[in-house]
Formats: sequence, structure tokens, C-alpha cells
Amino acid sequence: MTNRWRYTLGFLALVAASLWFAVFSRPKDNLSVIACDVGQGDAILIQFQDTQILIDGGRGRKVLDCLSSYMPPWDRKIELVVLTHPQLDHFGGLVEVVRRFDIDAFLVSGLDSEGEQYQVLKRELEQKSIKLLDPTKDTKISIGTIYLEVLWPSKEFVENYYLATESISSEKVLGTFTSKKDPNDFSIVVNLSYGEFDALLTGDIGPDIMDGILATGLIGDVEYLKVPHHGSKNGLTKELLEASTPEIAVISVGKNPWGHPHKEVIKLLRDKGIKILRTDEVGDVEIKTDGKSWWLKD
Repeated sequence: MTNRWRYTLGFLALVAASLWFAVFSRPKDNLSVIACDVGQGDAILIQFQDTQILIDGGRGRKVLDCLSSYMPPWDRKIELVVLTHPQLDHFGGLVEVVRRFDIDAFLVSGLDSEGEQYQVLKRELEQKSIKLLDPTKDTKISIGTIYLEVLWPSKEFVENYYLATESISSEKVLGTFTSKKDPNDFSIVVNLSYGEFDALLTGDIGPDIMDGILATGLIGDVEYLKVPHHGSKNGLTKELLEASTPEIAVISVGKNPWGHPHKEVIKLLRDKGIKILRTDEVGDVEIKTDGKSWWLKD
């Protein structure tokens, strides 16, 4: 046998051993919540065994780097994608995600955007016939042992503020209405539960809308808070912290001209003794939970 063949066989054996180790050494009962470092934007990957949920995709292609870092190369399926609202720093990266992965379902509001790239995303979703879920109707979603409850937007809010481009009662989800209100106000807010662990994922929701959600009593104690709107001054409130009492607050943020995260938001969190982690300082933020306790992944 020539040296070349020895090296080739040795390399193949090493690859096979690495794949075996990756499969059989993965913890079976731990869920990961990964705030991907996508710069000034949002992308959160939730992973349990071979099940993935992706919430937002950032502005560009960085989300693909995050997915390739945490998903095994043979897994090309994402069970659920959630687009909180149609702004570029949340949906831009989802165009390539839709092109490259098989997606079971896509949770998205009917709020439309005139942005060219959003129209591209809509066409990709329609061409692949991906199942679309409406947050005003599909408010409780179970994927294996992962449970999502949609807290916002409410059907009443949408009906009060939409400008119809199609009948609001249409079975179509994408692009059914526009609105004069801030797109952030339509952000899909979800509570993710795995066992006794809860994460509140808030999109870019603002204080006025958050006050309305708090009034419903739907927000309770959580372990993990995705700080609204990249730590904007017009995001987090003292009332939200008092209702949710999180142990860790994650801020998805990059270089920006708006001063995110705002010093008042940082002070609010520090005054409550909440652990703060920022993607612009530490990169991807990964926490793991067995459904009872949680810990940071080094």
C-alpha cells in the first residue's frame, strides 16, 4: 500500500471517528438556546437533539455561520422558523436559510414590507410551499418537548391597526396588511418552555406594547430574557423586569449609531442583579438547560 493510500485511509478513519464522537457524545436531554452573533440584529437558535427552531436571521449571512457551528453537517432541516417582524436586521439572513434548509413551518405575521429583500423572502417561501403559521391563530406550538406560546400580537391589535392589502380573514398569511404604526409594535413575542425552564423572546417590542402584554397577565417568572430592541432606551422597562424576574439577560447587538445598548437599560439590569451578556462583547451566547437548571456553555 502506498503512503498516499495510507494517508487517505487514515484521514477517512479520523473523519468517521469524529462523526461517531459527535453523534454519541451529544447530551440527550439538554436544550441549547444560542443568541447568534449576527452584528446589529437578532438571530436565536434553539436546539434539542436533532430539532431546531430559529427565531429571526439577522441582516446578512452571519446566521449561516452560526447554524453551521451548532448544527451537524448532515442535518439540513429546521423544524420552525419565526420571523418576529419584517425589518432587515431580523429577516435579511432568512433568505439564504430558506434556500439552503428544509423548513417544516414558518411563523410570520401578515405585516408586509415594501423592501425588495422582503419580497424576495416572500417569493422563496411561496416557491418552496413552506407551511405558514399565523401568530394570531397559532398561539400554542409544541415541537417535541419544546413548547412555544405566542404572547403578541393579538388579533384585536392587528384588526385595529391594519390597512388591508387583502382580506384580513384570508387564509394567506404573508403580506395581508400594512400599517402606519411602527413595525416593531407587531413583533412576535413568545415564551419558550422546556421543562421548568422559560425564556421570554421579545423581538423589538416597545414599552407601550409591553405594558399591554403585561396587563394580560401572560408574563410570569422566566430564567432567560432576550432584551427587547437590542437594548434600546425604548425597549426594556422596570415593569417587565419585575414581572419576569429573569436570571440572565441577553442583548443581541452590534456596532450601531443609536447607542444600543443604552446605559439606562444596563443600569436597570445591574440594579436587579441580573447577569448581562452581549453578543458584541462575547460573540455567540449559548446557554444549556436540562429543564430544571441552566448554565452557560463555555
